Amino acid sequence: MNPLAKGLITTSLIMGPLLTISSNHWIMAWCGLEISTLSIIPLIAQQHHPRAIEAAIKYFLTQAAASTLLLFSGIMNAWSLGQWNMTLMHNSTSCTLLTVALAMKLGLAPFHLWLPEVLQGSTTMTSLLLTTWQKLAPMTILVVTSQHLNTPLLLSLGLVSTLIGGWGGLNQTQLRKIMAFSSIAHLGWMTTVLTLSPKLTLLTFYLYCMMTVTTFLMMEHLKTSKMTTIMLSWTKIPSLNTLMMLTLMSLAGLPPLTGFSPKWLILQELTKQHMTALATLMAMASLLSLFFYLRISYYTTITLPPNSHNYTQQWRHKTSHTKPHLAMMALLSTTLLPILPVLLYSI
Repeated sequence: MNPLAKGLITTSLIMGPLLTISSNHWIMAWCGLEISTLSIIPLIAQQHHPRAIEAAIKYFLTQAAASTLLLFSGIMNAWSLGQWNMTLMHNSTSCTLLTVALAMKLGLAPFHLWLPEVLQGSTTMTSLLLTTWQKLAPMTILVVTSQHLNTPLLLSLGLVSTLIGGWGGLNQTQLRKIMAFSSIAHLGWMTTVLTLSPKLTLLTFYLYCMMTVTTFLMMEHLKTSKMTTIMLSWTKIPSLNTLMMLTLMSLAGLPPLTGFSPKWLILQELTKQHMTALATLMAMASLLSLFFYLRISYYTTITLPPNSHNYTQQWRHKTSHTKPHLAMMALLSTTLLPILPVLLYSI
């Protein structure tokens, strides 16, 4: 890619979500979302492959429809109240349209069908951006307007997303598609507790981004994107393979790893609000996600594919570059549970 174009895309990719986060006006927030959307499309399509072009077109059409709904919601709210302030949302129709638009942008069920296909057509690092950085701006708008949104609608979206995120990943063999369904399930947990405790939603989002970034960086370092190639990854870097298994278990929410803390707190908050049935369904739905995380860990650490050769080791080439950031991310993704009170106090 041309260095000038790459610099422009990177700058737009950084400035788009930051503009949305810092704005208090609907038009400025919408502009930030559009800048963010248009800057990621060249990264999706840079492979010049039919699957990548298809993914870019799907992403553009979905995000354009969501942006249209969001702008229409802001116009309706401004028409009824006479102002463009994001924190004042009193039109019920406008709030419903805003929820649907942001659900489409985030990939919440039942507006999730674009996310696995777009991630499958993208590179590993572009998928990392799509599942973490690109969700920052829509999630910020959700948190800012959370007190005016329809709680039963958000609870329904959250429960359906958790169920579909767990069910959809069961039959997948492509790691990027599995991470897409993992993203849908985690977004379901965040949406469920959004109107009850916005700070807990932010904590869950931060921890989810950290664990997802770690997983994608490990996939990129191991040069693996599907089950059949991850089976032999233990012969390349055994220690990294072990860390990947622990990170996946953290994403699944197993104690005493980092990913257990947000699910624990969300279930506790739902129980406090006398939503025991919903909390039980969410906990049972997380078992579906646990299954495909366990399956990846099983393939990664225990099994080997049928091999006609007399050896199972792959060539190990000495790498001249080290990745200290990967070690730090893996450490944070697995060991933050003991300092959970500090995290709660900080937000």
